[in-house]
Amino acid sequence: MKLKNCAMLARKPLFLSRLIHKRRCSRCYTEQSGVGEVDIPFSKGTSLNIKSGQYARFADGACVATLGNTAILSTVVSRAKQSSSSFLPLVVDYRQKAAAAGRIPTNFLRRELGPTEREILTSRLIDRSLRPLFPQNYFFDTQIVCNMLAVDSTNPPETVAINAASAALALSDVPWNGPIGAVRYDLEKSILNLVVAATNRNLVVMMEGSAQDILQQDLLKAIKLGTKEAQLIVRGIEKLQKSHGKMKREYETPPPLHQDIVDAVSTLSSMKIREILSDYSHDKISRDNAISELRQMVLNQLRETEVDVTLLQDCFNANLKRIFRDMIFETDIRCDGRHLDDLRQISCQVSLYEPLHGSAVFQRGQTQVLCTVAFDSPESALKMDTLTMLTSGIKEKSFFLHYEFPSYATGEVGRTGAPGRREAGHGALAERGLLPVVPHQPYTVRLTAEVLESNGSSSMASVCGGSLALMDAGVALSAPAAGVAIGLVSRPDEQGQIEDYRILTDLLGIEDYMGDMDFKVAGTKKGVTALQADVKVPGLPLKIVMESIQKACDAKSKIIDIMNQCIDKPRQGHKENMPVIEEMEVEVHKRPKLLGMGGANLKKLYLETGVQVTPIDDVKYSIFAPSQAAMDEAQSRIQGWLTSQKTPELEFGAIYKARVVEVKDIGVLVTLYSGMTPALVHNSQLDHRKIMHPSVLGLDVGSEIQVKYFGRDPVSGQVRLSRKVLSSPPPGVVKKLDKATGNALATHLATPECSAQSKNYKKLPHTVRVDKGGNRPSVRRLRVAVHFRGHTGKTT
Repeated sequence: MKLKNCAMLARKPLFLSRLIHKRRCSRCYTEQSGVGEVDIPFSKGTSLNIKSGQYARFADGACVATLGNTAILSTVVSRAKQSSSSFLPLVVDYRQKAAAAGRIPTNFLRRELGPTEREILTSRLIDRSLRPLFPQNYFFDTQIVCNMLAVDSTNPPETVAINAASAALALSDVPWNGPIGAVRYDLEKSILNLVVAATNRNLVVMMEGSAQDILQQDLLKAIKLGTKEAQLIVRGIEKLQKSHGKMKREYETPPPLHQDIVDAVSTLSSMKIREILSDYSHDKISRDNAISELRQMVLNQLRETEVDVTLLQDCFNANLKRIFRDMIFETDIRCDGRHLDDLRQISCQVSLYEPLHGSAVFQRGQTQVLCTVAFDSPESALKMDTLTMLTSGIKEKSFFLHYEFPSYATGEVGRTGAPGRREAGHGALAERGLLPVVPHQPYTVRLTAEVLESNGSSSMASVCGGSLALMDAGVALSAPAAGVAIGLVSRPDEQGQIEDYRILTDLLGIEDYMGDMDFKVAGTKKGVTALQADVKVPGLPLKIVMESIQKACDAKSKIIDIMNQCIDKPRQGHKENMPVIEEMEVEVHKRPKLLGMGGANLKKLYLETGVQVTPIDDVKYSIFAPSQAAMDEAQSRIQGWLTSQKTPELEFGAIYKARVVEVKDIGVLVTLYSGMTPALVHNSQLDHRKIMHPSVLGLDVGSEIQVKYFGRDPVSGQVRLSRKVLSSPPPGVVKKLDKATGNALATHLATPECSAQSKNYKKLPHTVRVDKGGNRPSVRRLRVAVHFRGHTGKTT
């Protein structure tokens, strides 16, 4: 089939054309899908390889990005029919495969199930990097899938997935104003873990990271360096796009409303919108209600025009957004009466309820977050899955934050259940903001942040409330931490570049919706611990990024000053209900008394007192109690178990009378005193002769024998007894040399050769060491080789 016939297939329905292509045009398919490849070298010697045209060729765009031994397959598919939504229905799915690391999932079905937290966070990371560069009027269902093909422990897959998705979009026919490049800093040599995604014009489209309280100037240098390195990736993808990329598809957009309708909506609503936004007495609810009533009034008056209601609503919302932004540029006053750099009113409170280990409520404007701290045993640490351990190096987390955003926080009706992607992302960001200031604890610490009211920046309010709750619980933070959200309102020029802008401190919910950026920054007065930039325009100049970070650092210092008025240092001393952790040592031979039959003692202790006893090594145990009273009771019980029957001290090498309590095929169980755990005397220790059963020696239950005590086994703690050493060996066991052999041996030892060899063996040491605890003696014996008649005999 010729190429022009293939072009005719494009006029048919998409599924039909692909089916015909697959069945009849395999030759043409192979010719058109040539393999393209590009290597992108970095300044530190590593290189990123991107290859297209080899896998998933039915997708609109596909490629494999490889860095080291980490490989990600990214595919892009977009429907040709426009969706009914007024926003881009973009779905990004990142999936980790255990087989990529040579593993098998450890769940019951031994296969990948629902998305893990790491997969959700990586999917959100890719989404925020790509979404700003889609055309504003592109409302077609689009799905990007990133599959992990291989992974090593050196190259994290997140940035590889972003670059793979960028290349797949650039190579596809899906309209997109990319590509972008994403880089991450060296985690082993830096206190900063930062991902930066940028375009070919040094415009930042996404930032996300965490740091060990890094200084502001160091963070700015890192962002500049990351933007510079990203240009290498952008140029490499552009090179591959020119040689193997598809022509971007043309798509239909809804016809614009007639200008008369637009003018009518503006005439009916503009003045009243300005009145509503100028009334600083409005709060979130009253302002939203006033705007909703005005919208409904405009729709009712224009209903007779027979224009689609959805188009009228979009026209009204566009007019509202334009006026909202214009008023900020005109007056530098926001809709709640604040200036651009002003914070909302803040109030704090700690120690809300007595049973809680630590609690606080943080109120900023109409955003309210309740934070609680719970301490538990080290066994309650959050365990990571195998693949996350391999790629991140984290086996478990002893400190973690859970973020909850119920529907009532915005006055809506919604479902309750498992947390969604948004909650997972906001919780991870708040956890990164607090983790650098939380010291190592002997407990597992769970911080819960529940949003009770939301009007913008609830994740950063969780950082503030979490810091207060941790100090209320007595956690010795290195410094109080706070967070703030920075917004942006901009005006582009004819080329789409930002011409004028206003930066907004402490973002409102409506400002987040109407604005161009949501830049969250958390940290202490000294530096930054976490940041995340969600950008809605096609990239930010570095100048705006620098100004935003500066304003965020100034704002969080003011917030910390307000928080210090509530509680300025961690609580001294512990509350009555604070848990307690102690360690104790139990001798190996006393373990059965501590554990009981099948661990019955420890199970009963946990059920009755809540105290958990877990082994650390052979002799050390960790005791976790929910309170000091429970610890005292548990220690009393444990001491009672260990000393209920006092064990007499046995002397090493002493001879004792033992009673046989059980006869086994391998030996006899004996006791030396009443209440003693029976000890095994093996057949090999019963007699000098080899015996198959103790009955041949006339031993039965109740028999009394004499045994010699050789201490306890250092590993098992079992008593070591021997009857054999107390009995003389029978004549048949003692071997003697005959006269001829003895004379020959004496003659051989008298030879000069043997005399020379034996000089080194004079005064051979024979040492016996006995531990203070009576453990098994260590006998060192040097062996002398005696050569006699071509044979070697060993004498000790």
